[in-house]
Amino acid sequence: MNIINNGRSGSMGEIDCLGEMCPVPVMKLQAVLQAIRRGEPYLLITDHSCTLTNIKEFCKSHGLFCETEEVMNGVWEITVSANK
Repeated sequence: MNIINNGRSGSMGEIDCLGEMCPVPVMKLQAVLQAIRRGEPYLLITDHSCTLTNIKEFCKSHGLFCETEEVMNGVWEITVSANK
């Protein structure tokens, strides 16, 4: 599934979605939804702009907070958490 770190022991989990198109990034985020709701933030990395919209919609529909940053041209990091 390419979850680099599962977010245990107080660190942020990381989901590598480089090269993967929707709906795969949303499905990977869905797989860790319960961990996020327990307070474990996740960082999703993507290189497809369509993923930004889909992840934002997913977060909104599940009451999650997400913040995006383009860390280099065409690569985004999306931080997803239960609280702001």
